[in-house]
Amino acid sequence: MERELISKKDLLELTGISYGQLYRWKRKQLIPEDWFIRKSTFTGQETFFPKDLILARIDRIVNMKEDLSLDELAGKLSPYQVDLVLSNRELNERNIVSEMVVHRFSTPEQRSGQEAYSFQQLLYLFVSDQLLSAGEISLEECELLMETLRSHFPRYEGRPCELLFTRKMGVSMFALAASPAELYFDPGVKVVARLQLTEMAEQLRSKLH
Repeated sequence: MERELISKKDLLELTGISYGQLYRWKRKQLIPEDWFIRKSTFTGQETFFPKDLILARIDRIVNMKEDLSLDELAGKLSPYQVDLVLSNRELNERNIVSEMVVHRFSTPEQRSGQEAYSFQQLLYLFVSDQLLSAGEISLEECELLMETLRSHFPRYEGRPCELLFTRKMGVSMFALAASPAELYFDPGVKVVARLQLTEMAEQLRSKLH
């Protein structure tokens, strides 16, 4: 699940914003810390960004900053704060998550239409569906993933975090870690997937609007 990146230099040239604006928006939490990706290049260390996410975010900031203060914008752009709920029928009609995942991991009340899905619940389904679609996890592992998200994601209270999926000697394990995190594993551990949940939330938001 490789993501296309854009360098800071190219980003500033493409959008016409200044270095100062970019880092002011970072300080105000309009742009998540974990989108600033440091990578080694032949010229030394450079900063890159997930291209689709940062371009969409800057476009929103530019279009909204005339009407809102930076603090108000931060509240509007918080990746997990979305005042939107969907019914089972709406979720299936929008084709955001496969019917199989919706049916298997929804409550009976949600499937019957008596209870709606919150954005957080949709995020759990969306992340699971993305990994299943990519062939990186099995349905049984998906059960463990959903249990991990439901049990531990609320503890982060809106702070950036990432999901790690590892295997060792055929044993699967999921973990959540504060982001950005520098993690090291013993040689027997294979990191199957490592997802920034703020990125996944942004992808989901784009499909909901």
